[in-house]
Amino acid sequence: MKRKFETEAIRTQIKRSEFLEHSNPLYLTSSFVFEDAEDMRASFAEEKERNIYSRYSNPNSSEFIEKVCKMEGAEDGFAFASGMSAVFSTFAALLDSGDHILSARSIFGSTHSLFNQVFPKWNISHSYFQFDHLKSLEEQIQPNTKVLYAETPTNPGVDILDLEALGKFAKKHNLILIIDNCFATPYLQQPIKFGADLVIHSGTKLMDGQGRVLGGLTVGRRELVDKIYKYSRITGPALSPFNAWVLSKSLETLGVRVDRHCSNALEVAENLEKHPKVNWVKYPFLPSHPQYELAKKQMKAGGCVVSFEINGGISAGQIFFNSIRMLSLSANLGDTRSIVTHPASTTHSKLSSLERAECGISDGMVRISVGLEHIDDILRDIHSALEKV
Repeated sequence: MKRKFETEAIRTQIKRSEFLEHSNPLYLTSSFVFEDAEDMRASFAEEKERNIYSRYSNPNSSEFIEKVCKMEGAEDGFAFASGMSAVFSTFAALLDSGDHILSARSIFGSTHSLFNQVFPKWNISHSYFQFDHLKSLEEQIQPNTKVLYAETPTNPGVDILDLEALGKFAKKHNLILIIDNCFATPYLQQPIKFGADLVIHSGTKLMDGQGRVLGGLTVGRRELVDKIYKYSRITGPALSPFNAWVLSKSLETLGVRVDRHCSNALEVAENLEKHPKVNWVKYPFLPSHPQYELAKKQMKAGGCVVSFEINGGISAGQIFFNSIRMLSLSANLGDTRSIVTHPASTTHSKLSSLERAECGISDGMVRISVGLEHIDDILRDIHSALEKV
């Protein structure tokens, strides 16, 4: 019988050692030994599966990968030192000079910089489509388009892209569909069910959930992951055993944590929507969200991120941020601690004002990653800061 999500997150473990430990140990070793010359030869020839060097694989990273593969319904995966190393290495492994990326416009600022500053050096081009104009995909596809890429929900506007439509388009045109599932986690959404070939995660966010370690992961079709593995084995962006151990343990509580994140975030969104000093609020499971029905179709709940705009523009936003007392001013998200961010001056500051507008990022937009504190305390801090605007 297939086990439930929460059970797999807890009970998927590497084989116990002779000590029969209940909690899996850390394998803080850079390399592994061989039985004899033939064992060593066959291992390096990849005639057998075994640990050789922790840049290639390690029991801790293998356990972490196996858990996420089961959660996402993926065949295989590879774990990286950060979410951005997962993004970069995935594209670098699969693309050749002359290839073209068709990407949603609303993506993380560093991914945008990667497309515009790094890949052009290798003659890899890209085009952007708006998340709510999927019909334009047919007009924008090129003979050399190889990858279709998107984040959903988007960062920081929490807009929702139609995964089923993207999956059908990718299949029709024989494209590799890559979805960044960081905001949702596999607990809320499994893009592979809708046709994604690969799913990328920043484990730094909700997977860790406590702001402790960096980590990234790409899972999906085995033939594609094999290319990513071989590229990464050479270039060395592998996740450390310690961070893999932390992330694997964190997944054991992912379900209960994300449930609380979502319930708190929905209450914050509903509350802000009634506030006279707030122009608009966006949260996927808020009925006023433009893609509310789509969000309910492909997500279990709305996630931890709420975006809203304060009356008064940038100056009002600065007063709000300077008046926050409990919530953290940080650029991270998915932490137990609630975090407020001003995207225009932080995570998306490298974009021009026009580029930010195309992503739906206004100067007055505020992004809150709603944490696990008591909802009354979260709302009290937000309201107190808004009163000073």
